[in-house]
Amino acid sequence: MAGNTSVPGATVVSRSLALLFAFDESHRRLTLSELARRADLPLPTAHRLVGELAAGGALVRRANGEYVVARRLWQVGLLAPVETGLREVARPFMNDLHATTRATVHLAVREGTEVLYLERLSGRASVPVVSTVGSRLPLHATGVGKVLLAHAPDDVVADALARPARVTPYTITQPARMREQLEQVRRDGYATTVEEMTLGACSVAVPITAGERVVAALGVVVPSLKRDRARLVAALQVAAQGIGRTVG
Repeated sequence: MAGNTSVPGATVVSRSLALLFAFDESHRRLTLSELARRADLPLPTAHRLVGELAAGGALVRRANGEYVVARRLWQVGLLAPVETGLREVARPFMNDLHATTRATVHLAVREGTEVLYLERLSGRASVPVVSTVGSRLPLHATGVGKVLLAHAPDDVVADALARPARVTPYTITQPARMREQLEQVRRDGYATTVEEMTLGACSVAVPITAGERVVAALGVVVPSLKRDRARLVAALQVAAQGIGRTVG
């Protein structure tokens, strides 16, 4: 839910934000009733504010009555410093990686206990993946997520491993086993997954460091890591170092 905004004293701005924040990866299309419920607002209030948000270009009402986030709002979101700086710097390196590997290439940062995907490059020969630009996925089930989790504060690690979801039969959900993997990620400098997020897809990822701080993760998704792991890790590390030097 977006939050308790039905209490007395809630401002128009806070109620409008609650309606916008009602949308997430699992709720991309919402009816007026669903928006009111998720924002914890009376239906008449939600109706008035949603109408203003749609008139202002923040939401779009589809023919079936559902509302979606408007492209204009998405474009505003891309102006956030972490979006513009990292994406612009990383894109040439990601293009080179994609041209070399023909794999899906991901740039991601941590947002709470989830991975936020800032950029993705893929082609017809790439392995199908569930990620999209702006989507969020579990830290423990993705290569980029494991990298970010390995360098996250202790309280974030504890929260992420408190109730890890099983996405596929191969997702690692045992906290002790995952902590061992995170230690290995810190030791080896890269993380891998084997069908832990998507069946038929494996990944390898490395940290992007600015100074001594891990600011993002760079990864690729491939059908198998049996033969090309060392080559992919080397290519990722070269690209990550280039991005880190530019960002730093």
